[in-house]
Amino acid sequence: MAMPDAPPVFLLMGVAGTGKTTVGGLLAGRLGWQYAEADDFHPVANVEKMAAGTPLTDADRRPWLDAIGAWIDERAAAGESGVVTCSGLKRAYRDRLRHGRPQVRVVFLEGSRELITRRLTARHGHFMRVEMLDSQFADLEPPTPDEGVTEVSVEPPPGEIVAAILRTYPDVGGHPAA
Repeated sequence: MAMPDAPPVFLLMGVAGTGKTTVGGLLAGRLGWQYAEADDFHPVANVEKMAAGTPLTDADRRPWLDAIGAWIDERAAAGESGVVTCSGLKRAYRDRLRHGRPQVRVVFLEGSRELITRRLTARHGHFMRVEMLDSQFADLEPPTPDEGVTEVSVEPPPGEIVAAILRTYPDVGGHPAA
């Protein structure tokens, strides 16, 4: 679990097509922090299931969430900051990733169904099919105020989204780059 005063880790969440990968990579690059793409933590069986158009179950997601949590713990043990993406659609998933990890700062990348549909339709070479977007929105439990999650619109260009995140967390500059 997290060490006291562990450097911050941003967890960028949202449905498929919100730009988590793009924004996460830009944010990590801007800060000089480690970056991890949540898709890389999926077991092959999960990727195959999604590529076939079958939504994942909570049981399918447990090892994936645990692998992301382990990455966050590795950052803390190394005294490093980081940025990781994860759909984090349900509160239980976000709670699982934050449990014992007070350094995790969750950012909800939020966009309309219409915008996300356009983005997914234009995206090629990714296992997440536009047909699965309904299941993503059905599973989405938008963060509630008691979670302390920052919500950022994905309407602006990625660089502006990164700037909005950094304005919300002005203290991140005081932590050493990983």
